[in-house]
Amino acid sequence: MAKEAAKEAVNTTEPVDVVREVSSLLDPEKSAQLLDAGKDLLFQFGPAVLAAIAIFFVGKLVAKWVKRLIARGMNKANVDPLIVGFTTSMVYIGLMVFVVIAALGQLGIHTTSFVAILGAAGLAIGLALQGSLANFAAGFLLIIFRPFKVGDVIEAAGVTGKVDVIQIFTTTLKTPDNKTIIIPNAKLGNDNIINYSTQKTRRVDLTVGVSYDADLKEVRTILEDIVGKDERVLKNPEPQIVVGELADSSVNFFVRVWVKSVDYWDVYFDANETVKLRMDEAGINIPYPQRDVHLYEHNTA
Repeated sequence: MAKEAAKEAVNTTEPVDVVREVSSLLDPEKSAQLLDAGKDLLFQFGPAVLAAIAIFFVGKLVAKWVKRLIARGMNKANVDPLIVGFTTSMVYIGLMVFVVIAALGQLGIHTTSFVAILGAAGLAIGLALQGSLANFAAGFLLIIFRPFKVGDVIEAAGVTGKVDVIQIFTTTLKTPDNKTIIIPNAKLGNDNIINYSTQKTRRVDLTVGVSYDADLKEVRTILEDIVGKDERVLKNPEPQIVVGELADSSVNFFVRVWVKSVDYWDVYFDANETVKLRMDEAGINIPYPQRDVHLYEHNTA
């Protein structure tokens, strides 16, 4: 009996509570108060929220436009795709951070501390990655200004070799004896770079020393004949054969001829060998350093 009474009590009171709550919500006076409060909030924060949303979406569109513009310019300059992707992504992220901060500021949120935290974090990361960032910046400039390209023979950072790979942080060279040299880009950016492949022609410089007893006219004739018979030697500019130096033990002829860059070493090595053979045939002595050793016998008896 008690259970049935409790059930009846619940069934009779629950509809009354629900009706009371609904009626309270539909009370014209309370509804008007809620409506007025909503209007006040809307007038107070609505323009700021709309402005923040507009700043975010417009800023996002501008950031994408700037990203595409930079990518188009770098692609026209034939910049490495890896650099293009990295640079445009960094620019886009930086612009979006600025847009988000501007939108939050429009909402009335104080962004000074947030900017300070970002600045401190950026400073800490920059100090930690100082060497890597220096290599990246140098690699970026190398790819943009292109003092050399893949396949060029260069001399830099105390080494000489053919450029094999240009990466963001390092550049790889291959030496003539097939050794691989990996150079940090920061060293290349802070050092003199000699590029042997930018010009189509190069000058071969030889120094031929002969004895003071030699007939200089005969020596000149032999050198002119050697140069004239080598088809790899260019006629323009004209070859130059002069007595360049009266040294301590020899008369030095300077032989300067122009060749194609690809023929440089072949002409250089062949000319040295040919000069020695022709001088030997003509009986012309090529001096070389000599040392006289005198032995003195001391009688110890």
